[in-house]
Amino acid sequence: MTEEERKNTIILVNEHDEQVGTGEKLAVHQQGLLHRAFSVLTYNQKGEMLLQQRALTKYHSGGLWTNACCGHQLLNEPTDDAPHRRLQEEMGFNTALTKQTEFIYNVPVPPNLIEHEYLHVYSGTYDGQVIPNPEEAMAYRWISKEGLEKEIADHPETFTPWFLIIAKKGLLFPHDNR
Repeated sequence: MTEEERKNTIILVNEHDEQVGTGEKLAVHQQGLLHRAFSVLTYNQKGEMLLQQRALTKYHSGGLWTNACCGHQLLNEPTDDAPHRRLQEEMGFNTALTKQTEFIYNVPVPPNLIEHEYLHVYSGTYDGQVIPNPEEAMAYRWISKEGLEKEIADHPETFTPWFLIIAKKGLLFPHDNR
């Protein structure tokens, strides 16, 4: 399997996050098959969250704001290693991460895709330089809890569907002292 094929292969799972097969990334999202994924929430010492604006060239959700990074575990890659790899690939840095939770969601993604994910949510703190990969993110910014809550309430259409689900579950700012 080439590196490109490996990056386009998604791990299919059951409702207990047990691997049941693999599939090609686009086909998995077209068919809405349950697959393993992760999202990384990153904060600075001021308690602000790092948001990225997805590149317009992404195969879905281009131009929408979302969490620091997200992605899919590669074949034979430990689940806890994948978020570190993608954080480096997407935003140009790595930091210590803690797994917060996991849950399943199923949501349509325009124009004709379905995100049906067994999602692992990680969080970490970072105050260094952010160097977004232009193939992944066209912009980034830090935002306060209050600012983000207002933006989500006023303009939910500017955020990715999975980010809104994470917000609805109350997971964006899990620490009351932030």
